[in-house]
Amino acid sequence: MNLQYVQGSALFTNTNKVPKQYPYLTENITTDVIIIGGGITGSILAYYFTRQNIDCVLLEKNRIAFGSTSITTTLLQYELDSNLRDLEQYTPLENSLKAYKLGLQALLEIDTFIQDQGNNCDYEKKDTLLYTSKKEEIAALEEEYNLRKANGLDVQFLTASNNPFSFDLKAGVYTIEGGAQLDPYKYTHQLMEVSSSLGLRAFENTEVIKLNYLTDDVVVETTYGHKVNGKIIIVATGYNTQLFTPRNFGTKTTTFNIATKPVNSFEGWPGRVLIRDNSSTYHYFRTTHDHRILAGGEDVSFVPGIFDEATAQEKYSLLEQRLKNMFPLIKGIEADYKYCGAFASTQDNLGFLGKDPHNDKLWYCLGYGANGILFAILGGLMLSKLYLGSFDQNLKLFKVDRFDGN
Repeated sequence: MNLQYVQGSALFTNTNKVPKQYPYLTENITTDVIIIGGGITGSILAYYFTRQNIDCVLLEKNRIAFGSTSITTTLLQYELDSNLRDLEQYTPLENSLKAYKLGLQALLEIDTFIQDQGNNCDYEKKDTLLYTSKKEEIAALEEEYNLRKANGLDVQFLTASNNPFSFDLKAGVYTIEGGAQLDPYKYTHQLMEVSSSLGLRAFENTEVIKLNYLTDDVVVETTYGHKVNGKIIIVATGYNTQLFTPRNFGTKTTTFNIATKPVNSFEGWPGRVLIRDNSSTYHYFRTTHDHRILAGGEDVSFVPGIFDEATAQEKYSLLEQRLKNMFPLIKGIEADYKYCGAFASTQDNLGFLGKDPHNDKLWYCLGYGANGILFAILGGLMLSKLYLGSFDQNLKLFKVDRFDGN
């Protein structure tokens, strides 16, 4: 339950002030929906459920947005971690294409939220680039481009001859407004603020230690003995799911991130687009509102309870050197913040949304994969409707037991 999933000095929690502290639970209370987890996923759920006038309580064992949320780069893209053809061994092509389009829908949801509530989280729409510097991968990326183009996505194909970037590019799939970026700490707190105005009761420093499933409801017990009674619980705890189920939800790795000091220009990076390479263990790059560069990748297998500082420093150095090699025209690239944490992936690159197959009172919103935040938004949309009695057929893509052979 107390495994360490985050390590290092994260950019967003170190550069932002705490806008609000939430109380810890000091009495027994009753609600309809109990959201367990106060990161970006829990806050998204709280927003969509309270928007539907559903009574919710959110419980966070530490501080709001200080777990895995603190280290996410929030490089938001509609595409999945793997290319469409590579995913066909795990799921039909139509499912992956559907997931692409759902990702675009989730991006529009963020845009609508910002239009309605204001931009308090450094939100920006972004074009996206998936590229390779290897000749042997040109054909695969061209096929990916053709599949996206044929299915109505607004994409362009880049080659070495029309490469506008300063780094080596043999082929690239460029998508117009295929992504977005924001500050995850600010976004989480903005969602919490809006949800609180709609009736959410949120408690931090309130760890759930025991679950009691009764005939008509469920009771969760917290560290100091206070209880919350509800109709269902929704697990929004990211990779920390041991209390709720023995199920192994995905393959965990440790991913590494650096944030540079602010730089004076972004020459060689037109549009400051979101960038991901096509490597099997890929790297990803974005910029920030205050002119920093975020770089991530260099994943290694996650080992519970073990953190290798020497390996981490090596990975941070590799990311910094990669940035300098990619963007030689950007002067003063120097890592300012270095941090790492758990990342979980699944065979089909999709998260888990919906009811536990053996317990109707236990629901999940686990946004695994690089699209985790977008999956959480889809979860907020579809699970709130499900609670009100309306089943969205797209939930079948994210079934909790889809790898069980059922």
